[in-house]
Amino acid sequence: MRVLFLSHYFPPEGNAPASRTFENCRRWVRQGHDVTVVTGAPNHPNGIVYDGYENRWRRRERIEGIEVIRVKTYVAANKGTVLRIFNYLSYMLSASLASLEVGAPDVIIATSPQFFCGWAGVIASRLHRVPLLLEIRDIWPESIAAVNAIRSQRVMKTLERLELEMYASAQHIVTVGEGYRRCLHDKGVADERISVVMNGIDREIFRPLPPDLELRGKLGVGDRFVVSYSGTIGMACGLDVVLRAAETFQRKGRDDIVFLLVGDGAVREELQAEAERLALDNVIFAGRQDKSLMPSFLAISGASLVHLKKTDLFTTVMPSKIFEAFGMARPIIIGVPGEAGDLVERAGAGVAIEPEDDGQLVDAVERLAGDPALCERLGRAGYAYGILHHDRDNLADDYLQVISRVADVH
Repeated sequence: MRVLFLSHYFPPEGNAPASRTFENCRRWVRQGHDVTVVTGAPNHPNGIVYDGYENRWRRRERIEGIEVIRVKTYVAANKGTVLRIFNYLSYMLSASLASLEVGAPDVIIATSPQFFCGWAGVIASRLHRVPLLLEIRDIWPESIAAVNAIRSQRVMKTLERLELEMYASAQHIVTVGEGYRRCLHDKGVADERISVVMNGIDREIFRPLPPDLELRGKLGVGDRFVVSYSGTIGMACGLDVVLRAAETFQRKGRDDIVFLLVGDGAVREELQAEAERLALDNVIFAGRQDKSLMPSFLAISGASLVHLKKTDLFTTVMPSKIFEAFGMARPIIIGVPGEAGDLVERAGAGVAIEPEDDGQLVDAVERLAGDPALCERLGRAGYAYGILHHDRDNLADDYLQVISRVADVH
């Protein structure tokens, strides 16, 4: 098949949507399919174009057999509202036009969020007169409202109308968890038009490894118990809970525990400044790191923290960090009730806490730090469950079957 995939994010960006798109597409190429990805110049999350790239009208490259077309966008950091909307809209326009340069595809896939990437898929599918498969990894605009990024009811109503029209324009929708399926059902999308293909473990990258002692030394963590958070440090993450927990450990004199925050995002500078103001020497900000280094950071971690702000909407989400921890056999402290928490519980892979509850976070960390055998048991259980149910190769095959059905519909 000839697949045209529209994604706002793509490697060398290392966030969850970039990784999911890349890992699926490269597997489809290996099976003989022709895959083209339309994306922008890599700049997430700081709005600074990566070294070796330019924000120009067109750049073509081939990555592991995937034809990649990079288009010019209004580059903006992953924070604030107005400039990010310009960034999203500019991608929608540029990607829609770039789709015309691609030979007639059999199917177009567009991944949302961001919301207007989905609309680029709507436009491109109408231009090519081929079916659209819409991938939903977050429910917009509710997720914007959940972090108070947009407060205007008029704007929200407009976005909601566009959301429903986008769903109606797609021949089929793929989403990453059952919670999203229920949300889409409640919005009027028929069950037969929805498939669930979850995120999974890329076993070529994430597998149990011994701790990297050189990295431990470089970070200055010594032999302390490391609780790591890796990923976008954004408004939805609620990571001020880490600072409050770190204060508690400092008051207790627990200098054997350290929090490691790996990544960047809209609130990273704010959190780091607050940690410095509080003189928290048990919180380390490692900044944005190449995706290839993530296994090493997880390997030195006693536990992996997966956390989001406390809001009903986030009970439907399924953070990809869970699967990375599964693959590395790391125990999980899960502060995301609902679908994500249920998954970790089924796997027997971690300790659950209420989101934004620093007291429970302290208790969970102390429990794990004081019981290496428990950490080993939880990590191994997550690994076994993840390999059995969430292997990326198998999930890519499942996704490909959905694509084949959608392409045949036309």
